[in-house]
Amino acid sequence: MSAVADGRRRVAKGDAAPAVMSHVVMAIWSLIVVVPFLWTVLSSFKTTREIFASPLSLPAEWQFSNYVTAWDDSGIGAAFLNTVLVVGSALVIVMILGAMCAYILARFQFIGRRFIYYLMLAGLTFPIFLAIVPLFFVLRNIGLLGQLPGLTITYVAFALPFTVFFLYSFFQTLPEEIAEAARVDGASEWRTFFQVMLPMARPGMASVAIFNFLGLWNQFVLPVALNNADPNNRLLSQVMARFASQAGYAVDFGALFAAVVITVVPVLVVYVVFQRQLQGSVSAGTLK
Repeated sequence: MSAVADGRRRVAKGDAAPAVMSHVVMAIWSLIVVVPFLWTVLSSFKTTREIFASPLSLPAEWQFSNYVTAWDDSGIGAAFLNTVLVVGSALVIVMILGAMCAYILARFQFIGRRFIYYLMLAGLTFPIFLAIVPLFFVLRNIGLLGQLPGLTITYVAFALPFTVFFLYSFFQTLPEEIAEAARVDGASEWRTFFQVMLPMARPGMASVAIFNFLGLWNQFVLPVALNNADPNNRLLSQVMARFASQAGYAVDFGALFAAVVITVVPVLVVYVVFQRQLQGSVSAGTLK
């Protein structure tokens, strides 16, 4: 018994070093991520003079007006609403189409199935810069250049290959017996997908929704190239770039940092919401 106990102690000591090292690395990484964000939030309540004079100190007077300036005067408010509309619409469409496409490719056998799947994979390797000029002329010819619906369609096409690739393997792992039981009970293919299989794929849907939202919300190349016709249709990335570069050193840095916070907060909120849903779905699936 003592020999077994000594062996367990040696194993525990051997596991302690990697555990401590991993915690140290995670702590350092957390500081690298959290400290700049907290400094940005703190700077958003300062004047420009305070930011340069004492960047690490608390503001002498909390400038909540910076957020009003960033929202109204710089055009962040209108751009924020446009971005929510475009990204939200594109996210809903791409999640529905991507889930349906991945489900068909993963669960049904038909001629050309593998070709379509590899065509989706090829879309992941295609650089977006090479598609700018063709997209420009296509949207111009159909009258959607510089319009929010045109940008929404482009976002859907941009995110669809990754969504299909991500969900394809996930749908393959779902048990076929449950789908067969639903068909025996008289459920159609549409009902089987939306009421049986899709809820079971909620963890995968939550994960790919997080990745798609981050990619679309932070998109810069597509709005700049395809959405410059109407200033009223500009998105956050365009307005932020213009706001940061205007008037050289005369930039209101307090309002600029407030605009950055406004841009980042929705990403954090969406991540927290979907992360909770993801954890709840995994736990529920484990209990079942």
